[in-house]
Amino acid sequence: MSPDLLPPVAPDVTAGLVEALSPRLRKRLDAGIAKLATRPVTREGDTVRIAVDDDTDLELHAPGGSVTSADAIRCGCLLAPDCLHRAAAASAAPIAEDTENTGTGTGTGTGSPGDTPADGSGTTADGSAPDGTPHDGTSHDGIAPTGPPTAGTPTVGTSGDSPDGAFGSAPAAPDGDTSVTAHGRTRTRTRTPLDAPGGPSRRQGNAETAPPPVPETVPPGQLDAARAVFDAAAAVLEAGTDGSGAVVQAALLRAAHTARLAGLPRIAASAVSVVNGIRAARTADPAHRLAALAEALRTVLGMAHRLPFATGADLAELRGTVRMPYTPDGSLRLYGLFSEPVLTTTGYAGAVTWTADAEGRLYTVSDVAPGGPGRATGAADRTVRIGDTALTHRELSRAGLAVSGATVSPTGRLGAGAGVRAVRASGAEWTAEPLDRLWTVPVAEQVARALGGGHDLLFLDVTLGGAVRGSTGDDLLAECDGLAVRLATAHDDPALPYRDNLRLLSAVGGARLRVVARLVPGPFPRALLLAAGHPSSPGTRLDLGLDRLQHADLPAAPAPAAAEAPQADEAPLHLLRRRVHQAVSGGRRVLAFPDSGAGDGGRLRSVGLVTAADLLDELRSAAADRSRDAFGRLLPADPGRFARAWLASAVYTDEVERALCAAAWGAPH
Repeated sequence: MSPDLLPPVAPDVTAGLVEALSPRLRKRLDAGIAKLATRPVTREGDTVRIAVDDDTDLELHAPGGSVTSADAIRCGCLLAPDCLHRAAAASAAPIAEDTENTGTGTGTGTGSPGDTPADGSGTTADGSAPDGTPHDGTSHDGIAPTGPPTAGTPTVGTSGDSPDGAFGSAPAAPDGDTSVTAHGRTRTRTRTPLDAPGGPSRRQGNAETAPPPVPETVPPGQLDAARAVFDAAAAVLEAGTDGSGAVVQAALLRAAHTARLAGLPRIAASAVSVVNGIRAARTADPAHRLAALAEALRTVLGMAHRLPFATGADLAELRGTVRMPYTPDGSLRLYGLFSEPVLTTTGYAGAVTWTADAEGRLYTVSDVAPGGPGRATGAADRTVRIGDTALTHRELSRAGLAVSGATVSPTGRLGAGAGVRAVRASGAEWTAEPLDRLWTVPVAEQVARALGGGHDLLFLDVTLGGAVRGSTGDDLLAECDGLAVRLATAHDDPALPYRDNLRLLSAVGGARLRVVARLVPGPFPRALLLAAGHPSSPGTRLDLGLDRLQHADLPAAPAPAAAEAPQADEAPLHLLRRRVHQAVSGGRRVLAFPDSGAGDGGRLRSVGLVTAADLLDELRSAAADRSRDAFGRLLPADPGRFARAWLASAVYTDEVERALCAAAWGAPH
C-alpha cells in the first residue's frame, strides 16, 4: 500500500486516534503501520477501503477530499473503535491541511475577496510553498509572514525556563522596562508610567491625548502553544528519525494543531513539515534529504523559541497568516523565462513557470497539487490558470502574458481571482530586452540579493567545463566571471531529466551558454542548474527538468576529460555541521558517546573558530548530561537543554555558511 493511495487525514484526527490507544497498543503502532502497508487498497468514490484480512475491512471516508473526523475512519474488527488499525491507517496517510479556525493573528491579507493562487491550491500542509519555490525559512513555508523576510537568529540559552514563562533563557529587564530579545539581539525599551513624575499627561489643555503605544505582547494561549511545539520538536530531536515513530509524530501533530488554533499558523505549518520529513526518512523515500529535515527542525524550533520574546513586526512574522496575502498590482506585461517541475517529499507535484516584467521583477505561475513524478512531468502541458489564456506552462515559458487586474503575493505569485484577465502576448529571447537585463546584473550583486532574503535565482553567462565529483554525484564545472562554479543537479528523481541533461552538457566543454540556476549557500560557488541555452541551437532554451537533451543535439566536439575542482583552504565548519545532522538522524544518544567528536573542538579552535568549538562542546555536554537520584538511578535527560544547544549550533553553522558563500562569490555580506 502506498501512502499516495490513501486520502489525507487532518493532523488532529491522527493525533486523537493515537492518543486514544492504550500504552500496550502504542508500542505496537509502528509494526501495525508496516503490516497495514502490505494490504491491498481499493477506492470507490470518496471511500478508500483497506483489506485488513480476508474478513475485515478498514474504511476511510473523505467526502471533501480529506478525512476531517475520527468517525470517518471505521474498522470492522472486533476491537473497533479502540483498535490499532484506525490509528495505523491515519498515521500512514498523508497529512491534510488543517482548516480549523486559527484564532487571532490570521487572515486572508489585502487581496481581492476570494483571491486564490493561480494554481488554486492555497496553502499546503507540508510547510512548503505550493508553487515549489525554494524555502528561505521565512516566506516560502506555505504560511505567509506578515512582516518582511528576515534571517532571524534565536537567542539560545542553556538554563531552564525563564521566569516570564518563556522556554529559553533571556536577560531579565529592569523594573519598568521591557526587554525584547529577537534575531539574536537584546534591546531594552523603557516605558514611563503616564502619571509618573516627568511622564506625559493624559490631557494637554482641553485636548485629550492618546496614551503612548505599548508594544504588543504574546497572549498566554500562544505562549503555551509555542511551548508545546518546542517540547514536541525537542522530543523528535531527542529520539532522532530512527526513534521518532508514529507516537512521537502524533505528539508533534497535536502541538501543530494546537498552535494553529491559537493563531500561529506559520509555526503549525513548520511543525507539520517536520513530520512529513520524518516520514520520508523512515520510509527511505529517495527524495529525502537529511539537510532539508535538519533545516525544517531548525526552523520550527527557532520560531517557537523566538515567539515569547517577539514584538511588533517580528511577532506578526512569526505568527504568519493562513492564506498568502494578494495585493492588486494593476496591469502587467510579462515575458516567460523558464519552467521547472515541482516534486516534493510530502506528496505534492506540478510545475512552476517564472516570468519577468519590463523592469526585471519576477512573477510565478504554478500548478501544484497532490501527486507524484507523473504529475510533475505532465503539469508543464496543462493550461495556465489565469484569465482566459489557453497557454500551457511550457508555452508560457517561451511566450508572454498580458494581465489586467493582476493580484500578486509577497513572493511574486500571481493570483487568479475573478477580476483577473490574461491573454497571450509575444515573448522575448534571453539575449533581447527586457530579459537581457537580468544577466547584466553583476554576479556578486545577485548573490548578495539572494543571501539578503530576495529570490535565489542566478542568471549567469558561463563557459562549460567537464564533470567534477560532488557531494551528491557529478557536478558540472563552469567558469563565470573568473569564478569556478559547480552546477549541480536540481532534483535527483530519475523521472526528471535533470541528471541526464547535466551529464550530456558536461560533454560539450568550452561551450558558452546563458543559464538560470538556484544558489546553494556553501563555502564555494555552487548552484542548481534549472535552465540553459541550447548548446547547438542559438536562441533555443532548455528547461532542464522538463526537456530532455539527446546526443544528436550536441555539437560535434570531443568529450573533455573530467575537470578538477580548484582546491581552496576551507574552514572545517563541517565538523560542527556533521554533529548537527547526526543528532537529527540518530538522536541525542549518538552524541552522548565519549568519543563523539572528542577532538573536533580542538581542531576548530586551531583555525580560529572558537565559537564553533564552544557550541560543539555544549552540544556534546548537553547530550551526555544524565544525573542520578539519591539511589544512583539515572534521571531522565533534559531534552530542552539539548534542543537549545542543537538549535544554537544549527543557527551558527547556517550564518557562517552564508558568510562563506558571500565571500566565495565576492558578494558583500
